[in-house]
Amino acid sequence: MNDTRKITEGALMTGSYLLLLLIILFTPIIGSFFLFVLPIPFIFYSYRHGWKSGILVLIASMIFTLLFATVFSLPATILAGIGGLFVGGAMHKKRTPYETWAAGSLGFIIGLVSVYLISQLFFGMNWAEEIRMALREAFSMTEGMMGAIGGGADVQQQLDGFEEQVETLPDYLPSIIAIMGIVFAFLSQWLSYKVINRVEGKSFHFSPFRNFTLPVSMLWYYFFSLIFTYILSESNDIWYLAAINVFTLTGTFLILQGFAFIFYYSYVKEKSKALPILAIVGSILFPTILMYLVRILGIIDLGFSLRERLQSKK
Repeated sequence: MNDTRKITEGALMTGSYLLLLLIILFTPIIGSFFLFVLPIPFIFYSYRHGWKSGILVLIASMIFTLLFATVFSLPATILAGIGGLFVGGAMHKKRTPYETWAAGSLGFIIGLVSVYLISQLFFGMNWAEEIRMALREAFSMTEGMMGAIGGGADVQQQLDGFEEQVETLPDYLPSIIAIMGIVFAFLSQWLSYKVINRVEGKSFHFSPFRNFTLPVSMLWYYFFSLIFTYILSESNDIWYLAAINVFTLTGTFLILQGFAFIFYYSYVKEKSKALPILAIVGSILFPTILMYLVRILGIIDLGFSLRERLQSKK
């Protein structure tokens, strides 16, 4: 009886995934909103029956993708399937929400790397070159608009600096993949919580963001990578690329730590909820200044336990 229910639910989840995939393929504008929903069938099934059973649903989904969709849709199935198995498997083992997020991030990063390798080996697509070409086209359009408007020497200097950044951006591809995996995991997990809570009457939810904190070891990764970026700055070998990607990724995590502290400070001091919102909006509008300040705040919070000091004072 249990095996029959597994098979029935597996067929239902496979059909649900295929329907979502076809919506995305044939209605691109509307379907783009379903992109983060694709992993939910895999998450739901793996949550109910474990990741080992979920592998069978992934294999079936890959077969039906090739039969009813296009071969170019196969990478999307691999990405959603691997990420979904990691999130659902962690939920099946009753991991905490943030542990589940970490596992899901790893799964989606593995999925993105798999898609990267498949697209290069079988479709001849070079992500780094595609990103560089797209950014060059955007830069050329911007330069043309500025020329038509009649920008001065300062504008041209800014454009030259932007062009240099465009040329180096593909070097950060590993960091981009990692950040994409983390964001994809969070959104898919959050949506899955909503679905499972509605279907099964559960109460899955993330704990408040103010409680988010990183392990102290993240500081060591950040500072060592910072040192190596200076030491290896004259070279452009794989070690330098590894150092700048680790530095970028750990720096992003420390920014999250800084924002979490701002939320915690507002909660403990009973400040207006508008304070952390303004901090986020301001950092997005003025990233060159405020993002660095938020990162420094995250470093201080993690290194000197600012939250414990605030709590003890209260």
